Amino acid sequence: MPINTATRQKIKRILIIIHDSLATTLALACACLVRFEGSNLSYRLSILPYLLPPFVIFALCVQHYFSLHRSKWRFASLPDLSNIIKASMVLAMTLLVIDYFLVSPLYYGGYVFGKKTIVVYCLLQMCFLGGTRLAYRYLRYARVQHNPHDSDIRLPTLLLGRVGDIELVTRAIESGAVRRIQPTGALTYRLSDLGQTIRGVPVLGHFDDLERVINELAKKGVIIRRLVATPSALSAEAQPETLLARTRNMALPLSRLSVLGDETQSAEILPLEIEDLLLRPAVAIDNKRLSCFIEDKRVLVTGGGGSIGSEMCVRLAAFGAREIIIVENSEPSLNAILESPALAQKKVRVTGLIADVRDRERIFRIVRDHTPDIVVHAAALKQVPYLEQDWEEGIKTNIFGSINVIDAVVEAKIRAFVMISTDKAVDPVSILGVTKRFAEMYAEALDARLWTADSCDHAHVTRLIAVRFGNVLGSVGSVVPKFKAQIARGGPVTVTHRDMVRYFMTIREAVELVLTAGSHADGEARSMDAGDAGRAAVYVLKMGQPVRIYELAERMIRFAGFEPNVDVEIRETGVRPGERLNEVLFATNEPLVQIGVEGVMAAKPYYPDPAKLQQWMERLRDSVHTSDRALAEQVFEEAVPGFSARSAARVAAS
Repeated sequence: MPINTATRQKIKRILIIIHDSLATTLALACACLVRFEGSNLSYRLSILPYLLPPFVIFALCVQHYFSLHRSKWRFASLPDLSNIIKASMVLAMTLLVIDYFLVSPLYYGGYVFGKKTIVVYCLLQMCFLGGTRLAYRYLRYARVQHNPHDSDIRLPTLLLGRVGDIELVTRAIESGAVRRIQPTGALTYRLSDLGQTIRGVPVLGHFDDLERVINELAKKGVIIRRLVATPSALSAEAQPETLLARTRNMALPLSRLSVLGDETQSAEILPLEIEDLLLRPAVAIDNKRLSCFIEDKRVLVTGGGGSIGSEMCVRLAAFGAREIIIVENSEPSLNAILESPALAQKKVRVTGLIADVRDRERIFRIVRDHTPDIVVHAAALKQVPYLEQDWEEGIKTNIFGSINVIDAVVEAKIRAFVMISTDKAVDPVSILGVTKRFAEMYAEALDARLWTADSCDHAHVTRLIAVRFGNVLGSVGSVVPKFKAQIARGGPVTVTHRDMVRYFMTIREAVELVLTAGSHADGEARSMDAGDAGRAAVYVLKMGQPVRIYELAERMIRFAGFEPNVDVEIRETGVRPGERLNEVLFATNEPLVQIGVEGVMAAKPYYPDPAKLQQWMERLRDSVHTSDRALAEQVFEEAVPGFSARSAARVAAS
């Protein structure tokens, strides 16, 4: 019977613990053998059986604290060696304290080991812990380099970018995280990088020298089959438009490196998409913060088969979630994420459930039965034109579906609830915006009530937050896939208004910042007094400067190798119902709170009296039951500051 991933991981961790225990024992015994002889040695060896068991247990605790048991040996690096040195120094200092202050002066009148023996022990401990790890990494590297089955499919490749990024790629290749790549050389856009060699890979020239370098390699019998762009190669400084044009002229496939920080084990080689070239550099993510928040947790994701939800599941797996429960009402979407290679490669237990957030009883039962630590609520109806037409569906899903999940989470005392919201919830002019804002208000009011209650137990009360962000590149229904399809057909590319402006993020950046906001909210609440709790229940992602949709269309046409309004027409079609030209991030009644987290802002919550909320909810139920849109809009005008059905109609008509 095959061993599952979780069991295999436990076995590996047990073997590491056994190895580190033996290394500690051997280091102390060898230190005595080096320093003593004769009766002195016999005396020390007779003491070791009594000293070693408690000391080894203490050593394992120290090594666990410094993450020696969690790091993967095939990715052993300088940070791992640094942790080994720190752990060894702590253990040596512990022996010194025991020998000089606690044991010897009281019981023996002399020192059991002495300073020189402890120094020898410290050095041996470092060698035994670090040497085997480095040896293992080297053996893995040698196997990757000399595996005949693997070498047959490794393609000669040029790496593009700064030398720091090039070094990251080469380490990922050596560790086996990136395969099918044979780095033949590198090109850079920085003159200071020219002439260097990075882990055996020479920098052969500037980006402008691409054609010359490829031709020179071809004369030597090396045919470049692939180009891999590191993140720096796609920065504005590197002029990626020019690079893309050169590679297109040479008919060479251009891929990109995707990696979390400097963690080579997360490195992936992915196809280059147009959206990778459209945005400002992504916000630097605090991977350690997210690992602490997610690692070994059971996380439930509603709408886990959608664009945001599916990427959320992949990121949760990457940050070490123990189990991911995916709730999805679309069977094809659920099957797609469960069969996704990006998720299948991660070592995490995944459970898929078909359910609709509108089904209150079903949602309560799922949350009760699976008892997740964190719930991410991504299920929603998000397309503005459809919701303006079918407004009842927006209320059923975005309001009452969200309320069902929130109530289930609170009843089960789940640690944290994070709801995906939208910048359209600020001073809303659409059914999408107003329904998401109403759900935010419900979460804010309940969060404040929980955290200010006299019986509030900060260790077990649920934290409820909402996170707003704008448009996501590549998501279902977003403008970029639409423009790509229109360009592929030869045009026209349709924009609703020349002056329409929107905020954009990549799916990965949005998901990681949502988790960052969740980690901050959870940590903030559990470290504050009950009276101050809930002060940041709505978080907003920093999305850089807004982008004019018309200019976005022009850039995409140029990236595709055409000239706007010459080869491909750009046609204005008029603002659709529920749309406005500019989005805003905070309402006037939401003062900004500085939280000191890169990429995330927060607002002080605004919410009405809970009794008033209940009355509005009952009237909304009546409006849906009777298909009375006027009643629903009347409720929204009373409940949501800034919303006016008349102003929304004017926006739609403008």
